Amino acid sequence: MAVADRHISALMRQIASQDTVELIHPFAEWQTFGALAYIAECYGFRYADIRLVGKHKIVHVYLVRDPSPWAQQRAAANRAAFPDPGPGRPVPGMYLGSLTPVPQAQADVDLITTLIKYDALGAAANRKQLMTMAWAFPLLFLLVAVVTGKYAVLLTLTVLIPAFLLGALRLNAMRRAKLAERLTAAGCTPQPDEAGRERFVRPVPYGV
Repeated sequence: MAVADRHISALMRQIASQDTVELIHPFAEWQTFGALAYIAECYGFRYADIRLVGKHKIVHVYLVRDPSPWAQQRAAANRAAFPDPGPGRPVPGMYLGSLTPVPQAQADVDLITTLIKYDALGAAANRKQLMTMAWAFPLLFLLVAVVTGKYAVLLTLTVLIPAFLLGALRLNAMRRAKLAERLTAAGCTPQPDEAGRERFVRPVPYGV
């Protein structure tokens, strides 16, 4: 079974039996997550959030069942049009046997993908944690340098490590700013969530 078929098959099992869909594909590209999320939304779900799990920061994408009337009407229409989705059979918005969007679905898949990337970058850049590390490591290296007398190497690390951490934070902010511009241009609205994180809300109804 092709990779795309395996992803679709696993997704459809969750759609049929769960109110929350969780996408976990460690080596998947962002567009794959966007395409799978698009399919789930065609069947009455909506993208909710992402989490980065474990030391390798594996992306987990979550969708929840959408009770709104228009979402349920969309789901009913897609169930009628695609009554038996799965491996080797058509699914909404994708070319047969793939997770490549058809032209009519491309814009929606791109928008969902951008939302996922924006949230993932926000989760990866824990500003408070990185700032704490940027201050703590130099102090640690200075202390070790005083104790061991190895000033050359440790003083170099005292400068390089904070510069690297602050540079990573800056790069992340620049990438998020570019994604935010795309989301705003697509009609999305910035809105903090319960935890105070800046998220973007799509105009309703979203999708086709």
